[in-house]
Amino acid sequence: AAAAAAAATNGSAATTPSSGSGSVAKRPPVTSVAKSPCKYFCIDVECVAIGTGHNDREVAQVAMVDEKLNVLLNLYIKPKHPVVSYLTPLSGVTKEIIDQYGIPIEDALHMVRACLPTTAVLTGQNIAADIRWLGLEEGKDFEGLIDLTGVFRTFNFKYHNFSYFSLQHEAHVILNEDQGAEHDAVHDALISVRLFNKYRELQDNVPAFDRLKQDLLSVTPRPSFAKQNPTYENVCMGNKKTCTCKQAYFY
Repeated sequence: AAAAAAAATNGSAATTPSSGSGSVAKRPPVTSVAKSPCKYFCIDVECVAIGTGHNDREVAQVAMVDEKLNVLLNLYIKPKHPVVSYLTPLSGVTKEIIDQYGIPIEDALHMVRACLPTTAVLTGQNIAADIRWLGLEEGKDFEGLIDLTGVFRTFNFKYHNFSYFSLQHEAHVILNEDQGAEHDAVHDALISVRLFNKYRELQDNVPAFDRLKQDLLSVTPRPSFAKQNPTYENVCMGNKKTCTCKQAYFY
């Protein structure tokens, strides 16, 4: 764990890492063992590919941000298996980043549990998936969770079902912010907390919140990376319509 030396203390001290293969992370690791007094947190996980199937992934970065937008953790993980692709356009992770800052997953999980209050409520986009990647247990490691996917789902009267939106679309419509080509776990966690705080701001104002959700519905989402790239560096991206690996879907 000592290899991930603390080099920043909050979101304002960090910048987005380059996705280029020739540079090392511009966003340095952040470590903490002090439990935050906050109630709400986002944990975001980024993975690299260790095979060509869409389920062949291993954790490569973990970020934790509290409701006040403090970056409590930014940890890079050394994969235990050979990496087939760092999926840099999606993950922001490069071989150089992992070589310089990577620590064992066991050390990272120790720091996550040391930093996360057992009374915490976790929020994020499909937050349950991030929780599963880290093996965290509800009622033991944290108190509960609020999934932004469910928070912002909107009933579509045209198709008589619910529409669900990506983090990229929610950030574009609600925060007027484009994620752009480069992002990582810290960036996504910060965006998630800002979206959650917007939800908390409007949750008791039903007309305003309904208008916000209608805005999500009325703006055409941009195609996802997986839709634009059925495979990346010969790795299946898991788009159900263009899947090339035929692996099962667990979400």
